[in-house]
Amino acid sequence: MLVPIRCFTCGSLIADKFEDYQTKVKSGEEPSKVLDSLGINRYCCRRMLLTSVETIQQIIPFYEAIQRRHQEVQSELE
Repeated sequence: MLVPIRCFTCGSLIADKFEDYQTKVKSGEEPSKVLDSLGINRYCCRRMLLTSVETIQQIIPFYEAIQRRHQEVQSELE
């Protein structure tokens, strides 16, 4: 996951808390209570963790398609 290291707005360090946040939320805890327990009180920092999306899984199929197309072109040129 590509989580920002610092909050874009205030500059507070948030990347070190993301793994704890993610495991607790997946175990069934309420996200607002998890953020409170991790000491993330500013709404800008909360936004950074709440809106993080795993984009790498969305990008990989495009990268693989580009690689396949590149191999096809190379085989046609040979």
